[in-house]
Amino acid sequence: MPHDGVIGPHSHGTEGPDTHDDGHGHARHAYPHDHGASGHRAPPTRRAILAAGTSLLAPLTPVTAKAQVVERMARAAMDWLAELDAPRRERAIVTFGDGERENWHYVPRSRRGLALRDMSESQRARAMALLDSGLGSAGVARIQGVRHLEGVLRQHQGAWRDPDNYALTIFGAPGAYPWGWRFEGHHLSLNFAVIAPDRIAVTPAFWGANPARTSDGFRLMGAVEDLGRALVRGLPDSARRTATIAERSLGDIVAGPGRERDLGAPRGLALADMDEAARNRALAIIGGFLEALAPDVAAMQRRRVMEVGAATMRFAWAGPLDEGRAYYFRLQGATTLVELDNSQDDANHVHSVWRDLVADFGRDALGDHYRRQPHR
Repeated sequence: MPHDGVIGPHSHGTEGPDTHDDGHGHARHAYPHDHGASGHRAPPTRRAILAAGTSLLAPLTPVTAKAQVVERMARAAMDWLAELDAPRRERAIVTFGDGERENWHYVPRSRRGLALRDMSESQRARAMALLDSGLGSAGVARIQGVRHLEGVLRQHQGAWRDPDNYALTIFGAPGAYPWGWRFEGHHLSLNFAVIAPDRIAVTPAFWGANPARTSDGFRLMGAVEDLGRALVRGLPDSARRTATIAERSLGDIVAGPGRERDLGAPRGLALADMDEAARNRALAIIGGFLEALAPDVAAMQRRRVMEVGAATMRFAWAGPLDEGRAYYFRLQGATTLVELDNSQDDANHVHSVWRDLVADFGRDALGDHYRRQPHR
């Protein structure tokens, strides 16, 4: 059964629960222009794909900037904890090795940590400063968009839908490696792990939207949705047949909690077999998730996406091409996976997720960290 979750927003509007974006706002302007397509040419080399992705997704952050990111995040976390009284602080902190750190989900439920509804105004302000340290204003605006949609559901479904039932949790001790934090609630799960001064993990990252389009036209993930549809529609017939893995939507994302391996090997159309316009749209879909991070954090993740996974990525589509019908698409490579599904509630309910199939929760770097610095 599909879960009642949601996918990532793309709004860059003003911060607050009433932030609106029609899905074609200035966030879309960060994507490359889609005018035309290049003609038949030799398949691009791995270097060409990496170069295109780097150009498309902005400059990379120098290694020396990573320490600044880590310091900023640790300071914001400590400031929030300092603002809490002892009972709230005890609820907010979970040991880093606790299984709760990887117990992520996007359904409505109680969560360990401290929910917004249990914070004072000053504590909320410090919590938002921590979110801003990793997400920046664009990502915080997306969070407010998710909470705004929870308020829309509250109007129709009752008070059990709560825009303040989103919990912030600290794992470990900020500044003492490894440590991390999570912000999570209905249709939202953001997971950060700081393994070392030069290693930050930011996945899994789940964004959802119900409704995907509100009565006033707000579309939390509209730009990413439109890119996927434009990509598959713009393919030549033979390439579209290769990209299409099912005539009907899969009904939900596949790589939900604990299911990242269920997809198997990448299927669909390789980026190397796309023309330039299609390839740019594919990379821009990934950019739609990266742009929800603070610029310097995004740059660190961009390097991993482009250098480790871009050359092996494939685009897969399931469902019809016409508007208003349920559909699903994904980009999958050796490490990077992005999924988006809009099937539930008459194709007006989006789930999306970005996963690193090797480094979710910092797993790749964590083993090396413990080997070099054994913990008792």
